[in-house]
Amino acid sequence: MKRSVTIDGHRTSVSLEDPFWSALGQAARARHVTRAVLIGKIDHARPPEVGLATAIRLFVLADLQKAARSGQIG
Repeated sequence: MKRSVTIDGHRTSVSLEDPFWSALGQAARARHVTRAVLIGKIDHARPPEVGLATAIRLFVLADLQKAARSGQIG
């Protein structure tokens, strides 16, 4: 699903499946930031050859793997 977000004052859209969007929201809440702020941080940290949607999916995957290793999820 295509979603509109604002990064550094610029509107853009990202195609992201519902489970990733939901997990991204949970990650943002855990960090006490908005989803848009977290997307901005992911955007700034990604290499230029990696698309934003891919960078978000990889972030969510890494976040869930970290939680699994620490025993926060089964």
